[in-house]
Amino acid sequence: MKEKIITKKVLKWYDLNKRSLPWRKKVSLERKQYYTLVSEFMLQQTQVTTVIPFFNRFIKYLPSINSLSKVNDKKLIKLWEGLGYYSRARNLKKTAQAIIQNFNGKLPNNSEDLLTLPGVGNYTANAILAIAFNEPYIPLDGNIERVLKRYLYLKKKKEIQKDNLVKKKKIFGTSLRSSDYAQALMELGALICKPINPICDQCPIRKNCKSYRKKDFTLTKNAKKNRDKYFILKVYKKDQKYLLIKNTKFNFLKNLSIFPMEELSNPKNFNENLNFKMSNMNMNIKIQYSKDNQKFPSSYWFDRKKLNSYMLPSFTKKVVKYLEKN
Repeated sequence: MKEKIITKKVLKWYDLNKRSLPWRKKVSLERKQYYTLVSEFMLQQTQVTTVIPFFNRFIKYLPSINSLSKVNDKKLIKLWEGLGYYSRARNLKKTAQAIIQNFNGKLPNNSEDLLTLPGVGNYTANAILAIAFNEPYIPLDGNIERVLKRYLYLKKKKEIQKDNLVKKKKIFGTSLRSSDYAQALMELGALICKPINPICDQCPIRKNCKSYRKKDFTLTKNAKKNRDKYFILKVYKKDQKYLLIKNTKFNFLKNLSIFPMEELSNPKNFNENLNFKMSNMNMNIKIQYSKDNQKFPSSYWFDRKKLNSYMLPSFTKKVVKYLEKN
């Protein structure tokens, strides 16, 4: 009974307050499934407001699974440029190809088949089933996790473990409007149950929220420690041009253009010029200018004045901008 009340209140709030997002447009069922697939890949590791313009551009040039499966890699990465985590783009294309080859061009509507697709894990599979196929799944993203932790006042390490959260999410119940309900819970976390300063007076389920009763909204997180890594980044410059190479060496930014780099293991007295946070890595980078004519495979010279005309990851662009300032 309590679950039904929660569902009803959350859906009523959603109908009045949901954001207008491009992947929520009323379109054909086939297009909705494609929009859901693309948006869920983009929303892995990236916020909604950042994704919106990238999604619109992507859909404009690649309006279907078929067109996505055939796009050349250069065009694909160019469309993805700025979103980061480029393995998502490559997996998305591989997924489109697998759908064409193995599922007659139609997005699978069951977990078993969805989980065979590159880049699709349990969360993405559940999100697709709920949003695209109206199946009674609640995908446990960061927003829904936050609502759940606060609603039930889950603080202890055992309580916030993934397997326990999966069990506890049953408190939210189900709805015949599964597609809307999954998005409603995500929206509630994004707009109301924010990480800092939640807007409780606008929350439709605050009455039975244990954190609201206790007036304690702090969240216990599973600590993920970023590993410190150290790199020498070599700069070769000739006639106002920089030398870049195709990265086949490191797992990050695989097959993309970067400056020649070497990783060092626990160096002493390392004075970095740049620092980047990438995935679970804290990158400490020292710039080293080189004049020798060492030859690198898959290398090329690029004109710094035409920075935006090249297909480069944000990482490389930031390095170039640093070099130009310094």
